[in-house]
Amino acid sequence: MRRERIEPRASWARRMEEIGFVFHSVGGVYWDESVCYQFDADEIDLLESVTAELHEMCLCAVEHVITHNRFEQLAIPEAWWARVRESWRAREPSVYGRFDFSYNGIHPPKLLEYNADTPTALLEASVAQWFWLQDVKLGADQFNSIHEKLIAQWKRVGSSSATETLYFATVGTSDEDITTVEYLRDTAVQAGWSTAFIEIDKIGWWEEKRIFVDQENRPIKRLFKLYPWEWMVREEFAPQMLTGSMAVIEPSWKMLLSNKGLLPILWELYPQHPNLLPAYFTPEKFTAGYVKKPIYSREGANIEITVPGAEFVSKGEYGAEGWIYQGYAPLPVFDAQFYPVIGAWVIGDEPAGIGIREDKTPVTQNTSRFIPHYFMPLE
Repeated sequence: MRRERIEPRASWARRMEEIGFVFHSVGGVYWDESVCYQFDADEIDLLESVTAELHEMCLCAVEHVITHNRFEQLAIPEAWWARVRESWRAREPSVYGRFDFSYNGIHPPKLLEYNADTPTALLEASVAQWFWLQDVKLGADQFNSIHEKLIAQWKRVGSSSATETLYFATVGTSDEDITTVEYLRDTAVQAGWSTAFIEIDKIGWWEEKRIFVDQENRPIKRLFKLYPWEWMVREEFAPQMLTGSMAVIEPSWKMLLSNKGLLPILWELYPQHPNLLPAYFTPEKFTAGYVKKPIYSREGANIEITVPGAEFVSKGEYGAEGWIYQGYAPLPVFDAQFYPVIGAWVIGDEPAGIGIREDKTPVTQNTSRFIPHYFMPLE
């Protein structure tokens, strides 16, 4: 694994906009193709196998939480315990998730967290860096089957009938979230679904018929939402969602995976696993510092690194539901100042590719740049 400086394509911005990647320069620079990361084929094979193994371990951890009723430790509201249990037992379908790894090409990848409910940076990892590869690195390959696997997974989820539409919802003020949702919607259309977009706050409740509806009072029977479950279960309409009148993707059992409380449970179930970091619900077992993380947080907010010589605190508004404490895995540093995090995508239950976010701080935040990657296939 190495960081390589390259010449950006002269028409890169236009190429990004042609695929709907309109926020490529948010914050000044977001998509950055003046550099890329090169991997060996063996490193890619390792990332793929580790992603598959950790996903299976996480599913076992979900079963453990449900079997042993550990919902409270994960700050799941009690009103939702039965619904989450039913969702898991029914194996309500999931579409995607993203592991975040610390990896330098030398030591085993270490799991930092699993964003299994509302991961973004999807269009970038799927279509944007694939077209970059075709333009810049002919003859090279990329760990990237995200697009094809999304279409296949939507087919496994089901296909629409003449009277059923799959709605896609998110907050209407975020270009990144809208773009992610529209990309996912496009893959669903390619899989045969009839779809519609709706802003999350435009979804209504028809009390007389006890159904969720769109602005024209058409029933919403299936909803994909890019909106966190931990927010949804605390919304005014949460009790109505418990009626089960609307199928939701990602399903409610995913709130057990997209939850940093999963990390101590994984360490408890798989102690000393080479791809896990020690993690606990209290800090007493650490003697040389740790990373303090809210059970719920996003985009690197409210992270505290207390390791001597590596202290760092990020601001935010999270932490009310509680904290976990994780061993410190220093991110690799390239060119003396750049810290990459590898996002490994899971589509359905299969590893599907990676995307790399890079920052000048040891915590990946919403301003971190996206860097494309490639590897040379074995001859």
